[in-house]
Amino acid sequence: MKRNYKAIDIVYNLYDQATYDLRPTWQRERIYRGAGYAKMNTQPAITIEQHIEMLDRAGIEIALMPAVKCGTDQGGKRLEGFEVPYESVYNVTKKYPGRIYGLAGVDPTEGMEGLRQLEYAVKELGFIGAHSYPHWHDISPLDARYYPIYAKCIELDIPIQMQIGHAGPTRCYTVFKPIYLDRIAIDFPELKIIGIHTGFPWVDEAISVSWKHENVYIGADAWAPKYWKPEFVHYINSWGQDKVIWGSDFPIVNPERCMEEVEELGLNEVSKKKLLVDNARKLYKL
Repeated sequence: MKRNYKAIDIVYNLYDQATYDLRPTWQRERIYRGAGYAKMNTQPAITIEQHIEMLDRAGIEIALMPAVKCGTDQGGKRLEGFEVPYESVYNVTKKYPGRIYGLAGVDPTEGMEGLRQLEYAVKELGFIGAHSYPHWHDISPLDARYYPIYAKCIELDIPIQMQIGHAGPTRCYTVFKPIYLDRIAIDFPELKIIGIHTGFPWVDEAISVSWKHENVYIGADAWAPKYWKPEFVHYINSWGQDKVIWGSDFPIVNPERCMEEVEELGLNEVSKKKLLVDNARKLYKL
């Protein structure tokens, strides 16, 4: 490791045995093609202690762990989804305070109950952000059911992570092109938004909208850095150095591999430190 500082991983999933068992069989066995993805069925569940050991080896000081909510209604068809309970992530944050922070998964179909759960997670459990995978619910982020969530995030003064770009799981529809962030940012100029998973294949859209809006950022996670598009690397290394935040999305990509490949991108030291540490620390008030 060439860095003299430790990184912050903004998307690091809990993958202990209990959480692994919650995932649908079809997803655990899914083979990810290209982009440096791991095959899910080759990544076994690991203990909490092994999670911390992995972060140590990768030189990661802080990891943000989402308690994801993945819906089951896909166009009227039932899709075997899953949910990581807030309490599962909270227990890890209690064991490793200052090292692991929780992100509260949100589900636009839950209405007021979902908003109450989000407020509970932030005020009582100490979670520092919200997290959403719109494709799992087959609901566009422009849908009216998302708007109360955005308002609640502003009220709680927390950022929200939302996957932009194509839906990775083969059974989920793609519902969120990065340009949709433009309307959300205009309607909610106080909302801090991180469009995670780089926005692929519409990376140029993600770059454009993050540059246009002060409150929009790109999450450089879920894709191994060696496969990042050249224009994305250039953005990180120059005019967009304040607008991109790194994450691994483990177990999708191993954070140790990520750190090695970030070093091979040829980033200047200022831009690299902003990507790995400074931008996340500022946005999440760490």
